[in-house]
Amino acid sequence: MLLLSVDTSGKDGSIALAQCDGAVCNAIEVVSLVGGTFSAQLIPQIAALLAKHAFSKHDIAGFVVATGPGSFTGLRVGLAAIKALADVLAKPVAAVSLLEAVASASSLTGRVLALMDAGRGEVFAGAYAIPEDGEMHALGEKLMKIDDVSSANGQHIVTPDETLVQVLQTKGIEAEHVERPRTDTLARLGWRKIQTGDTVSPEQLEANYIRQSDAEIFSKPSGQS
Repeated sequence: MLLLSVDTSGKDGSIALAQCDGAVCNAIEVVSLVGGTFSAQLIPQIAALLAKHAFSKHDIAGFVVATGPGSFTGLRVGLAAIKALADVLAKPVAAVSLLEAVASASSLTGRVLALMDAGRGEVFAGAYAIPEDGEMHALGEKLMKIDDVSSANGQHIVTPDETLVQVLQTKGIEAEHVERPRTDTLARLGWRKIQTGDTVSPEQLEANYIRQSDAEIFSKPSGQS
């Protein structure tokens, strides 16, 4: 099964083709996207990647896309492209949270708290239960103050942000640094979702911003939060 995986959530992005069958999901190639021009690059890069490996869009059997958290503009570009392709080709879409991918990037088991820097002294936080011999379960995602992060109840903390590791260490909190997940990692997570039927239709596919944009915050009438 040929999967196309897309991530336009960060300053830079990437796309990947992966061949998946049974328990195996191997990346064919990962192509980087330069931030700031996702809208101009994405579709041409997808077409070029398919052509390079002698595939057409009709060979794609499923899509995987990072739904956030991340850049509001970047996420919209990636999601719009996947919505259009999945709708035209009538193929399944697996939506993957970047926090979920960060949690899975470590070899930890038990309760894992994945963190990503959200700026303004805040972090995007996702709590997950990871058994030794089973599938990861999401316990919840939210925006929180860095000062409120705790390793209480034996939870392990992981993050792709080295500066955040250092900040937490000054508070006496240990955190494991992991590489920011690439689209080949997202493809493997998405493949598991597709296998279990955990997919969404193009109409259901939405960004997982976690935090509202400034435009949404400041457009609200006074007194509302």
